[in-house]
Amino acid sequence: MPVRPVSQAFDAHRTGSTRPARPAQLDDVQLNQMGSGLSPEQVSEMSHQSALALLHRVHESKDPALVTRVLTVVENEGLDIIAELWEKSEPETLPGMMWRLYTLRLWMRQNPESLSRFWRLGEPVVGAASAITGIDEAPTAENIAATADSILAGAFVGDFSVALQRASAFVMIEAAGMDLLAAREAHELPELEERRLADSDTRRRMAHISALRATASRLAQTGKDFRSGAALWKQGKLE
Repeated sequence: MPVRPVSQAFDAHRTGSTRPARPAQLDDVQLNQMGSGLSPEQVSEMSHQSALALLHRVHESKDPALVTRVLTVVENEGLDIIAELWEKSEPETLPGMMWRLYTLRLWMRQNPESLSRFWRLGEPVVGAASAITGIDEAPTAENIAATADSILAGAFVGDFSVALQRASAFVMIEAAGMDLLAAREAHELPELEERRLADSDTRRRMAHISALRATASRLAQTGKDFRSGAALWKQGKLE
């Protein structure tokens, strides 16, 4: 299964209904106002308030049913409701981190086979960082899916900075694996002077290599965003 390309953080395609929904019972008035002609400043303030309210409510409750409901809001309601709240938030903000955590989970669950392969390539390169994620050296697709849930769940019921550190380590290892695979595939291509531009297979392979490298670059940046977010949270500056 090919990995979906990433955009701002991950290419977690929007699915499901666009109707207002209530992840962890966010205020209906807030959700109904999203995208209804509010100024950018008002939308930004609402994004920050909703992220903080959701995080604190679940953390204080620790109700397993509520945690499950929050984790599966994308499956049940579609990514649009999360996007309306947080997609445009800057990475050094709480809603920006929440958006990236949700899209990371969806991306991991959509591509478990491919990501397990990239992990096995990248883990020896990155090394000790793999211990942070809690993933085995040779993860299965089921391991990847379970880790996707545990990272997001940890953001709500554990130490938020630890969840961000786990997310950072995971995407950095995946990026390393993609870079290594791209290098191997590039090495296997015929020498430049032997390539025929009319060769559709060569063009396809070159496009695949280019996509891998671009995805790895964006993942590496997202990993840095997660790491920066973890540091800001520890300092009490992630808002």
